[in-house]
Formats: sequence, C-alpha cells, structure tokens
Amino acid sequence: MPLPHLPLDAITIGAHADDWPAAITAAGDALVRSGAATSNYTDRMIEVIREFGAYIVIAPGLALAHARPGADVLADGLCVVTLAEPVAFGHPHNDPVSVIVGLAVTGADDHLQFVAELANVFNDPKVIPALAGATTAEFVQSVFGQTVAPE
Repeated sequence: MPLPHLPLDAITIGAHADDWPAAITAAGDALVRSGAATSNYTDRMIEVIREFGAYIVIAPGLALAHARPGADVLADGLCVVTLAEPVAFGHPHNDPVSVIVGLAVTGADDHLQFVAELANVFNDPKVIPALAGATTAEFVQSVFGQTVAPE
C-alpha cells in the first residue's frame, strides 16, 4: 500500500515551535490545510503524547505524530514539518526533534501498513538530515518518492 499523497500544502519548512505541543500543532495545522483532518485531530495527537509519552520520537531527530482513526480524520493524509530549531519531546535517546511526520488514517488496518511504508523511507540514515535541511516542499516530496501532482 503506497503512502498517502503528500501535497505541497501539507509541508512546512522551518517552522518555529517553542515546545513539543507547538511542534505537534504545526503538524496538525498541515494536516488540516491539506484536508486530511480537523483541528480536533491535532488535539488528539497531543493527548496521545501526554498519555503515553514520547514514544512517537521513533529515530534521532524524527517524530511520527499520529492518533487513532476517528471522525476528525477526513481522509488518509501525510504531512512533514521541519523545525527551525529542534525541540525536546522527552525521549531518552532520540531528542531533540527537527522533523515531524504527521499521519492521519481513516482505517485502523491502514495505520500499520502506512507506518511500515514510512519505515522503508527512513531506513536510509541520510533521510532525516536531508529533510531537516530541506529548503523546498518539492524536495520533501521527492524524498518520499512523490512528484508534484496538480492540486
């Protein structure tokens, strides 16, 4: 199963965030802009971290923001936010975070398949630093093997 389309309006380069909730909010805003979710989904992503901790920081410098499928997920969606300054999430080994990938899925079964596809992208150790240093949304799309599609 291929990853959801990563539209240009779901990519934010050089966001400013003072803390991890602000960083997750930037990812949620990108999912809202792309039409994948409502702002309630952003609130749920923050609650997941408050409840379960920084397990979403899945590699050095990388957080995978997500929550369970729900009525606030309008379509399968993917977003990428790079931070101007890295932010600590409280992970013992992988902080600070400079790249947030947001994932919204409509079905629980799809969630695991999309996470597996994302793992394939991030198997290359050069990907996180490349994303962290990205200067264009088009470059970010290319990292995920996506090309610019008419929006």
